[in-house]
Amino acid sequence: QVQLVESGGGLVQAGGSLRLSCAASMNTVVTVYTMGWYRQPPGKQRELVGIISGGGSTNYANSVRGRFTISRDNAKKSVYLQMNSLKPEDTAVYYCYARQIVSRNEYWGQGTQVTVSS
Repeated sequence: QVQLVESGGGLVQAGGSLRLSCAASMNTVVTVYTMGWYRQPPGKQRELVGIISGGGSTNYANSVRGRFTISRDNAKKSVYLQMNSLKPEDTAVYYCYARQIVSRNEYWGQGTQVTVSS
């Protein structure tokens, strides 16, 4: 069983920065999981923000590329999302995500609210 717990959300002004953290609990090595972040803006569907492989390769949504950075610390079983130059349209609930690379089982955190004021 995998549990994901996010932290670091909050209210920030446009142009500001926030760093989200996600701590994973799992009985296997974390490198067998692709991890990342999704978000769900108000009234919209959940969308990909970015993902990072066990080896550190990343892929981002076009809307955040160049502003957001995903990283992971496999020793701490944690993944991070550094968000810079935030815009009001980045307002959403942000979810931590993990997918086991063989079984493709997916796991989600409970979500953390990020609100960007104009």
